[in-house]
Amino acid sequence: MPRQENRPITDLGTLKALAHPLRMQLYRGLCVARTATASQLAEQVDEAVSLVSYHLRKLAEHGLVEQAEPQSADGRERWWQPASDGVSIRDENFRDAPERAAAHLAATRLFHEQRADMYRRYLDERPTWGPEWNSAAPDNESLLRLTPTELAELGAELLALAKKYDEKGRAAVDDGDTEGRENVALHVYGFPFRV
Repeated sequence: MPRQENRPITDLGTLKALAHPLRMQLYRGLCVARTATASQLAEQVDEAVSLVSYHLRKLAEHGLVEQAEPQSADGRERWWQPASDGVSIRDENFRDAPERAAAHLAATRLFHEQRADMYRRYLDERPTWGPEWNSAAPDNESLLRLTPTELAELGAELLALAKKYDEKGRAAVDDGDTEGRENVALHVYGFPFRV
């Protein structure tokens, strides 16, 4: 069965499972690494392997991660991978009840805080990245006049463009072209505001 490209999350249990600070870090780490053991992920997040294993099992219970093919001869190692190429969590799937709307808002705030922390870390480490990376890293704001339909179209186009570059980068890595490549986070927010 082929991997699901982008899994929509529509149930409260799965949303709550992912909207845990450590679980989201582990999920993001697996998306970057593609496959990893609990020990490898524990090093990344500076937590005990037993705690990381517990949270990976919780993510697996909700179909967010799954066991991967072993990557080494050590049969004791359990390898994990994301169960899909990504997830989508849409507001419209959680508007039907106050508890669901509140959980969606809390999850969205957590995801945003973690993304902001990632960017702050980059800013703090900027001198270590050198001029090439610092010149290449976009930091811009566009203030547009759009309809909801146009904003949705823009979001879909930006997502398609990001996917194109992700596929290009992953194909290059699979072909052994790793020189100068780093993990790159691209965070895009589009929202209405009034002045």
